[in-house]
Amino acid sequence: MSASNFTDKSLELLVKVKETQLTNIRQAAELAADSIKAQHLLHVFGTGHSQIIAEEAFFRAGSLIFVNAILEPGVLLNEGGMKSGAMEKVPGLARALLTNQALQAGDTMIIVSNSGRNAVPIETAFLAREKGLKVVAITSMAHSTSVDSRHESGKKLYELADVVIDNCGVPGDAILSRSGVEAPFGATSTLTGVFIIQALIAETIDILAAAGLPVPVLMSANLDGSAAYNEELFARHQQTLRRLSGLPRF
Repeated sequence: MSASNFTDKSLELLVKVKETQLTNIRQAAELAADSIKAQHLLHVFGTGHSQIIAEEAFFRAGSLIFVNAILEPGVLLNEGGMKSGAMEKVPGLARALLTNQALQAGDTMIIVSNSGRNAVPIETAFLAREKGLKVVAITSMAHSTSVDSRHESGKKLYELADVVIDNCGVPGDAILSRSGVEAPFGATSTLTGVFIIQALIAETIDILAAAGLPVPVLMSANLDGSAAYNEELFARHQQTLRRLSGLPRF
């Protein structure tokens, strides 16, 4: 059964991420913790389905309040898959898309791209480095190393990152096949990407707590007492969060 096969193969991938990527996740968490210690932000960006990973980290119960999800409509799926796929390949677009983002030296930028080959994620990494941010890439090394870059520099995302976290997926993302179906099916990059970003956030929280620092974690709005807790949390960190005040989703 395909459902059973997908479950088995997905669990194998999650175990592979655990066995091979925990050191990289820890290194990325140290960058994120350094940013938060200095009252800076953690930005998360992806195009197409990779933006799901950015949303996973943002304004979520149990996540850090210093996370800024960069959700630019033109490269997301809500305006159509064909448009998103075309837009992420446009040279020079990233600089325009990021003009309203509060990027500052000392922040950390997490860029999610399964293939790591398209112009917008690559240029986002270039721009982040130019502004003095540390860059973390979540990508499929098997896919990225099997294809050419679509950026004029010839670089791929993993080549521009301070820390690379491999989602351990296969080229093309999909892991299942069967007779009568020409293309592979059963994509895994969202599954492993969500696992990675939550593990990274958990490790960041652990680093901050181990240092004896207050940890700005959002409480679920559906728990009794959370409104007062979250209101006090935001008030305490108002100065840093003011950098996000221009973003309508915050």
